[in-house]
Amino acid sequence: MSDPKPVTAFGPDFPFAYDDWLKHPAGLGHVPESRFGQEIAVIGAGAAGVIAGHELMKLGLKPILYESGKFGGRLRSETFEGTEDVIAELGGMRFPVSSRGFYHYVDLVGLESAPFPNPLTEAAGSTVIDLEGDTHFARRLEDLPTLYHEVAVAYRAALEEHSDFANLTKAVRDRDTVRLKAIWDPLVEKWDERTFYDFVVSSKAFQALSFRHREVFGQVGFGTGGWDSDFPNSMLEILRVNLLELDDHQRYIVGGVENVLHRLWRHSADCAHWPKGTTLADLNGGATLGRAVKIARNAVGGFKVTDQWGNARDYAAVLVTCQSHLLTTSVAVDEEIFDQKLWMALDRTRYMQAAKTFVMVDRPFWKDIDPATGRPLLSMTLTDRLTRGSYFFDNGPDKPAVICLSYSWMTDALKVLPLSCEKRVELALTALDKIYPGVDIRSHIRGNPICVSWEADENFLGAFKGALPGHYRYNLRMYGHFMQGQMPKEQRGIFLAGDGISWTPAWVEGAVQTALNAVWGVMTHLGGTSHADNPGPGDLWATLGPVALPE
Repeated sequence: MSDPKPVTAFGPDFPFAYDDWLKHPAGLGHVPESRFGQEIAVIGAGAAGVIAGHELMKLGLKPILYESGKFGGRLRSETFEGTEDVIAELGGMRFPVSSRGFYHYVDLVGLESAPFPNPLTEAAGSTVIDLEGDTHFARRLEDLPTLYHEVAVAYRAALEEHSDFANLTKAVRDRDTVRLKAIWDPLVEKWDERTFYDFVVSSKAFQALSFRHREVFGQVGFGTGGWDSDFPNSMLEILRVNLLELDDHQRYIVGGVENVLHRLWRHSADCAHWPKGTTLADLNGGATLGRAVKIARNAVGGFKVTDQWGNARDYAAVLVTCQSHLLTTSVAVDEEIFDQKLWMALDRTRYMQAAKTFVMVDRPFWKDIDPATGRPLLSMTLTDRLTRGSYFFDNGPDKPAVICLSYSWMTDALKVLPLSCEKRVELALTALDKIYPGVDIRSHIRGNPICVSWEADENFLGAFKGALPGHYRYNLRMYGHFMQGQMPKEQRGIFLAGDGISWTPAWVEGAVQTALNAVWGVMTHLGGTSHADNPGPGDLWATLGPVALPE
C-alpha cells in the first residue's frame, strides 16, 4: 500500500494550490508591455512585501519597498553581540513542512532547515512538564502519566465528533476541492461564533473527563505546547491549524529565517523587461525607502505615497502589507480608498500579544547528565510558571548556544511588558530555579540578553491576529479584497497582504499566499492575465472562493 499524500496548507476556505501555481513553467502571468517598468508601492519589507516584490519584478514591474522599522518584519533574527551566527528568532521561528509556498522560497535561495526542538520530539531530546509544582520528565508522550494520554485522546475524539476531521484531512491530502468544501463550508457557519473553549467543553470526550483534564489541555495542549491563550478565539482558527498540520512537523531555518528575505532581496530571476541578473535590491537602489505616512489618490487615477521625510512619489498601484491597525494610527489613508465595511474589518482585527526572552550561553551545557538522576540538566520545559515555554538551541558541542528562557502569549506576555530585558531574565531564571533546583544557568550566560514584546513595537502593535467569534465575515472582506472587478473605480488598485489578512494568522504561509493573491490582483488591475495553462487565484475564485455568510 502506498504512503498517503502529505498534508499541505491547501485551503480549506480557499483551496487554491499556490505551490503548483508557483512552480508551473508558464509562470504566474504577464502584464502588457506598455506597463513594463511601472512603479508599484509595497508598504512593508516583511515576508509578504519581499515575496510580492520579487514576483512583481519578474512580471516586469518596478516594486518600490517602504519599511518603517527593520527589514524582515516579524521574520526577525537578532544576532547576539560579538557573534556572527548565534541568533534569537524574535518572530517566526518554527515552520511546518505543510507550508509549501514558504519552502518554495527557502529552496529558491538555497537555505537549509532542521527539526525544531518542540516538546516530546526527537529534536528536543527530552521534555519536562511542570504544572502546579508537579514535575514530569519525558522523552515521548508514552512516558507521561495516564491523564496526559487521556487528554490527547479526548482532543482527537473532539475533532472527529465536531468536524468529521478524518474525512477533512483526506480531502486536503487528495486536494479534492469538491469534497473539502462540502465538509468545510457548513463548519464555517457552525463554528465561527463559537470559541475554542466551547469546542473542547461541549465535546462528549471532554465531558466524560474532569476539569483537571481541560486545565492540563490548556496548559500543555498538543504539538507546540499550551493553548489556553487561544481559548477565547473563534474555533475556525484552531481547526485550520489542526487540519493543515501547522502545529506539526515543524522546522527552523539554519542561520536565521530573516536570511530568506535578505537573500530573496538580492536574488536574480528571469524577468520580463528587466536585464538578466536584475534583483529587487537593484530596482530599489540597494535599500528600501523609509516609513510611509500617507496614501492618497493622484490626479491620473493612480496613487501618491508620501514618506516620513515629505517625499511624495506616484505609483500605478499600491500593496499594503503592514498590520491593519497602522492604517488608522500611523498611515494617513484617504478614507474613500476603502469601503466602509472593509474599514470596519481592518479596525476590528484583534492582535494577540507575545513576548520572548533569550540568552546566549557558553555551550549546550543542558545536555550534561546529572549523576543523581541520569537525566540531562535541563530539558525543553512547559510550565504554568511565568516562563510558560523554554526552548534550547544547540549550535555544536563547543560553540555558544541559545536558550529561549520564556515564550509567552496574551496575559503572560503582558505581565512582563513594562519590564527591562534584564528583569525578565531574572524572573525567568527564578522560575526555572524552582523546576531545576541546583542547576546553575547564570554562570553560563554570555553577553546581553535579547527580548521582544511585539505589542510594544509601534510598527506592529501586536504579534499576530487572533480572530474572535464572529470575525469570519471581517476576514473574508480582507482576504477577498484582491478581487476588485466589481468594486467602484475609486477603490481599485490598492491591495492587502500579510498573515493578518489570511485565514492562518501567525503562520508565514498566510503571508505568502496573500502576497500571491495581491500579485495576481496587481497584474490584473494593470491589464495582465495568468497563462491559460496556469490560472491564478482570482481566475478560480468563482468556483473555489470562501463561503459567504449572510450579513
